Amino acid sequence: MKSLDELRARLDVLDRQLLELVAERQAISTEIAAVKRSTGQSTRDFRREREVLLKARRDAAALGVSPALAESILQSLIRGSLTTQEQARVSAHGRGSGRSALVIGGRGKMGRWMADFLASQGFRIVIADPAGEVPGYEWRANWQDAPLVEDFVVVAAPLKVSGQILEALAERKPQGIVFDIGSLKTPLRAGLNALREAGVRVTSVHPMFGPDTELLSGRHVIFIDLGVPEPLEEARSLFVSTMADLVVMSLDEHDRLIAFVLGLSHALNIAFFTALAESGEAAPRLARMSSTTFDAQLDVATRVAAESPELYYEIQSLNQYGDDSLQALSTAVERLHRAVREHDPQAFTEMMRRGHEYLQVRKAAREPAG
Repeated sequence: MKSLDELRARLDVLDRQLLELVAERQAISTEIAAVKRSTGQSTRDFRREREVLLKARRDAAALGVSPALAESILQSLIRGSLTTQEQARVSAHGRGSGRSALVIGGRGKMGRWMADFLASQGFRIVIADPAGEVPGYEWRANWQDAPLVEDFVVVAAPLKVSGQILEALAERKPQGIVFDIGSLKTPLRAGLNALREAGVRVTSVHPMFGPDTELLSGRHVIFIDLGVPEPLEEARSLFVSTMADLVVMSLDEHDRLIAFVLGLSHALNIAFFTALAESGEAAPRLARMSSTTFDAQLDVATRVAAESPELYYEIQSLNQYGDDSLQALSTAVERLHRAVREHDPQAFTEMMRRGHEYLQVRKAAREPAG
């Protein structure tokens, strides 16, 4: 029998070989991206992904490996390949070509994401942020200290500050296209309208993902129709080479939907971890318990609790339509409480049934065509 050290050494060798195979797979993915670009094919092929995953499950079963494990591994590898292909496609179809972009608030997380994204397309990036420099980019502490000659001006500051910046930009009348990337739009209405009335080419964008996002497949980027089509299409063209879903809507429709997409989901998780924290049950005791639903909810709540309270408060308090989702949550909790308190299984079942039907409709709407 081999010793434990010998077996572990063999695992180390296998782990290295696995990573070498992953690297080779990524290199081939880069070549595939080039072929797809040259033939005009889309980056993502859902039918091919399904074939790969089904084959992985069959091969795993024949080798005595868990099919679920094999599928999970292949899904991660596919995601890595798609990320590589998407990044290559964005760079190859870059809209920069020597043009420049000023990112106001570029030291923040999403501001930095936008700077990196535009830089990958060939834009010369200027960061304007009093918080300090961003390595690798030209920097100025105050955007008002220099002429606004950039082709794009991206406002990536907190919401209240963004509104002030947009109104100040309207007075300066920059020659380039101006857009914000705020999570809400109603607080920015005055600034966006001021820019439009000043004759500035303005639009508004909401990347519906966090700054750690690499692959945009399955993500959404929202573009706000301010009645000025040319800057909207120019901003939209920046994301065309990605695999994100690009959606155009009105300012008010955006914030009505965001009240539920962000406001409701944030509120639910804040209520969840607040209820736990104030339950009287010590965290170490609950850590000894586990269930599929609790663990999944706890994982999401943990990520929410680590986010910026200032940003999350802005999303809750500055949305003109924000109270709708909070009221809906309050009403739903009261209905649930009443059904349990009054021993009403019919009411409880009806809530479950309606929720299931709604979520099935949403799932069908999200399924890729074909």
